[in-house]
Amino acid sequence: MRPLNAIFGASSRRRCDPAPSRWAYRLNRLWLTPLFRAALLRGVPVLVLALLVGQALSDPATLARLRAEAAALREAVAMRPEFAVRELAIEGATEETVADIAEVLALDFPVSSLDLDLEALRQAVEGLDAVASARLRVVAGGQLRVLVAARRPALLWRRADGLELLDAEGRRIMAVTARAEHPDLWLVAGEGADAAAPEALSLMRAARPLAARLRGLERIGTRRWDVVLTDGQRILLPETGALAALERAIALDEARGLFAGPVAALDLRDPARTVLRLRPPPEPGDPALPARDYPERAINSGEDA
Repeated sequence: MRPLNAIFGASSRRRCDPAPSRWAYRLNRLWLTPLFRAALLRGVPVLVLALLVGQALSDPATLARLRAEAAALREAVAMRPEFAVRELAIEGATEETVADIAEVLALDFPVSSLDLDLEALRQAVEGLDAVASARLRVVAGGQLRVLVAARRPALLWRRADGLELLDAEGRRIMAVTARAEHPDLWLVAGEGADAAAPEALSLMRAARPLAARLRGLERIGTRRWDVVLTDGQRILLPETGALAALERAIALDEARGLFAGPVAALDLRDPARTVLRLRPPPEPGDPALPARDYPERAINSGEDA
């Protein structure tokens, strides 16, 4: 008996299965994964491009040529007129400080604003003694504007090598040649007076009742103050509690006219004992004794000075 396939003339080949193969199914599932698709579409081109760029930059000649082209491009942009800075304007400083600022900036105009390191220039300006703070900016019209907050003089400090201006915190401002240049400022002297400037200012304010006879303050041994009056009279203040001791001395003077008499010095270094150094009347033709040679006399609140 013949098979039906032979009877009807059908092909002896097996009919193909329409389902995908196992590998086709796995590849299709992998393609549907977002991470795989992103890595294939974006990661592979980026990797190829990075390899090509890295290979090009590994050549020293190519790298040098690219650097030269970049420098030339930047130079061409920097030299455009809209980036040119042609002048310097300084506000808030004295004439001497203006000259010092111009010297420390050392700019050769015209200069491109792209070549200016404003932060470094600001630090250079603030490095000057007379400058507390500074702000720099380039404004329209090609101007570099420097806004300065200057230190305000509060004291004159007499040193062995001359006079210097100090601000309220004891920072140096500048040297001066004569006391008469700043007659409105209080005078301090002695080593370490700058470090104790805030205390000196408070003592000077408290000593206003003695202003007619007040010459200044002298720092003794970098530890304490002497109030120096006219005719060489002194108030020796303690290391601690100097302000209270000075107020006590002013009260004694107001109550008894202490410094109108033959007083060379009022020693308040010992809070429990107030000592007067008296000035004896000089003999005719004899020089006055120095303050350290005057005799001492202890007084209490109940004794007449």
